[in-house]
Amino acid sequence: MAKSKTSKANDVGKMRFEQAAEELEAIIEQIEQGEVELEDSLAAYQRGLALVKHCRSILDTAEEQVKELTVEEIEDSTEGDS
Repeated sequence: MAKSKTSKANDVGKMRFEQAAEELEAIIEQIEQGEVELEDSLAAYQRGLALVKHCRSILDTAEEQVKELTVEEIEDSTEGDS
């Protein structure tokens, strides 16, 4: 049974970064090599966009966490200097 668009989008939302990036690379390779028919390439392109969006979201979250940790570390180290 085919999955609905919502179901596929939910699948992407549950993926780990590495898994999403691997699938995205595979989609790009298939499209670039002309291994996909037009209709399928459009669906693959849509899937790729969802994967890119998901990967960017994960990276943005990680970047924010690193910034917060860095600020905390700087604050902790300056408190010890007092």
